[in-house]
Amino acid sequence: MFVIGLTGGIASGKSTVSKILAQAGAHIIDADKIAHDVVMPNQLAWQKIVSHFGMSTILENGQLDRAALGATVFSNPAQRKWLEELIHPFVRAAIEKKIQVWNAEKKEIVVLDIPLLYEAGWDTLADETWVVSVDTATQLKRLVQRDRLSLMQAQKRIDSQMPLIEKVKRADYVIDNMFDLAKTREQVLKRWNQIRKR
Repeated sequence: MFVIGLTGGIASGKSTVSKILAQAGAHIIDADKIAHDVVMPNQLAWQKIVSHFGMSTILENGQLDRAALGATVFSNPAQRKWLEELIHPFVRAAIEKKIQVWNAEKKEIVVLDIPLLYEAGWDTLADETWVVSVDTATQLKRLVQRDRLSLMQAQKRIDSQMPLIEKVKRADYVIDNMFDLAKTREQVLKRWNQIRKR
């Protein structure tokens, strides 16, 4: 089994690359989905979040109010750190379990789709790391449009992550996502085919 650690800056197009890889036959482990699952109502992480941040972070249906929680943690680095330190162990355990299962099932290529791959130190789980890259102006524009944030809110979210240029320096493979989808797909499949032939 070969494990690719896929990351990039927020709104860089990582999800697009993940979809291309899935269509090509990769088995995807989505850290965001796992993180969503571990904070479902009445889970241990959910209980700790409610205890720490209060009922204002809960919607009527019991789900976390992600917008309210995001506004809190992206404006307060200490609160963001607390939340990450709570959630990351649950997410990592789930990722490691899935890797073990898929390794036993002889899956050929697994992709760890992890926004904070380097920040969390989880790049060690991968055989090689890929970074999806765009320039800062494009990243900011996409984030404002996608999440309906103000420029200031979007910039705070970008600033909360390792600078994209640092991720690029650490990457084994960089996908330049400044072009159209066809060009992105071409870059992804080029490396994908090289890995499959190894």
